[in-house]
Amino acid sequence: MVTALLTVLAGVARYASGFSDVLAFVLATLALAGLAWIVSFATEQASYRFGSSVTGVLHSTLGNLPEFFVVIFALGAGEAVVAETAILGSILVNALLVLGLVIIAGARRSQDGLMRFNPRLPNDTATLLLTATFIIVLAGIASSSHDAASRHLRTISVIGAIAVLAVYGTWLYQYLRTPAAGAEDSDPPRIPPGPSVVLLAVAATASAFVSDWFVHALQPTITTLNISKAFAGLVIVAIAGNAVENIAGVVLAIKGHADLAISVVKNSVAQIAAFVYPALVLVSLLTPTTLTFAIAPIYIGALFGTAIIVWQITGDGEATVFEGTALVAAFVILATVAWFEP
Repeated sequence: MVTALLTVLAGVARYASGFSDVLAFVLATLALAGLAWIVSFATEQASYRFGSSVTGVLHSTLGNLPEFFVVIFALGAGEAVVAETAILGSILVNALLVLGLVIIAGARRSQDGLMRFNPRLPNDTATLLLTATFIIVLAGIASSSHDAASRHLRTISVIGAIAVLAVYGTWLYQYLRTPAAGAEDSDPPRIPPGPSVVLLAVAATASAFVSDWFVHALQPTITTLNISKAFAGLVIVAIAGNAVENIAGVVLAIKGHADLAISVVKNSVAQIAAFVYPALVLVSLLTPTTLTFAIAPIYIGALFGTAIIVWQITGDGEATVFEGTALVAAFVILATVAWFEP
């Protein structure tokens, strides 16, 4: 009830006149905190029935669906930079910062300081991310070198998007058919599977709206501090826009649900890179602004480096606080670079 009330008040502060930006920010922050707890609880409860694989995909889909439409609206308004940074920011924040925090939380909870999880999803995620990065690298090189292929980036992007979507579809079909264990403890579920999924859907949808209100409340601060669009999009908006998903993963790791926590984060990374991005490339053909895989070289390097370091750290199915810290450090470096980008 308290979270519902805070969510309503946050909405009123966002759209009604007479509310200060500070009050809107505080209400949105409190609402996000409450929704984060509900999402983590609902995810945990759903995993008892559906296992970490299905629950992770469901959680990621509900979390990424609002962002999918936000990018479509941005493309419709001709905001290509906003659309691009929203996608890249979500990938990099989840793969580096959030995964790093999840590993730190999970490893610290373990008695031997080692967070253990099924290595299949981390390795699959690295493969999907590298596959998506492959077309991005080729498109970026073609664009920056102005060779013959650069005149056909739209066609290359469309064909590449279809190919990556086919890979993601093949992986998802096999991944969901593989038996997965339920939640990693013996406690019985507190609510039935059906209500837990409904609760997750409602909380995830509400969090999408509250995240938008949170970002809106941040805008005056971003403008006042003269923060660059790159830093705002790749760091601030990406963190704020995915705050509930991010906190949910950390909470699950603290509770000892290692596979579920990794599934929530890794599925989000895989889905954005190998499904949301290529799907938006195809959808953009129906909008005034065409989205391609040709991005700035600095972000190509960030994506490729992220895929490698994530694979190195999580590919063996175990991670330490040291490795989680390395992921967070990589994000800090990326954020520093983004600060000086226009």
